Amino acid sequence: MTTKAGRVYVVRHAKAGSRSRWNGDDLERPLSKRGRTQAERLVETLDDARLGTIVSSPSLRCRETVEPLGAQRQLAVVTDDRLAEGAGSDGALVLVGELAGTGAVLCSHGDVISELLDRLRRTGVELGREPSFEKGSVWELTVGQKKIRRARYLPPRA
Repeated sequence: MTTKAGRVYVVRHAKAGSRSRWNGDDLERPLSKRGRTQAERLVETLDDARLGTIVSSPSLRCRETVEPLGAQRQLAVVTDDRLAEGAGSDGALVLVGELAGTGAVLCSHGDVISELLDRLRRTGVELGREPSFEKGSVWELTVGQKKIRRARYLPPRA
C-alpha cells in the first residue's frame, strides 16, 4: 500500500429503517429518524477534521449518513462499490491507501468495517480497544510511511 501521510475516517452508516420491514431494494433503504439525527451529529464529530474527500458505499443509508457532512463542507459525496455491503476489506484498504493524503471520509457497512479492523489488528495496528462499529461511529486511521500507524474509535454522539 503506497500512501501519503494523513488521516482517513471510516464511518459506519447511521441507523436505517428495519431490513425486515423494508419491501424495496435494500440498496434504497433509507435512514430512520434516529439515523438522520446521527448523520447530523457526524458533522459535530468530525468538526475539527481536515477533509477533502467523502466516499460512500452506493447504499442510500450510507450516502444519507455523510450527505450532511458533505453539505456543511461543500464536498460532493462520491460512491464506490469497494465500500458496498459484502465487498470485503480488500477494496476498503486500497481506498485508505489511495486517499490517505486527502483527509478522506469513507462510509461503509458493519461487515466491511469489521473485516478491516480485524485485518488491521492482525497486522499489528494498535486499536486501543476491542473493535466496535456501532451505527454512526467513526474509526480515525492515521496513515504514515506507507502503512496505517494508529486507529482511534470515535463513538456515535448521543
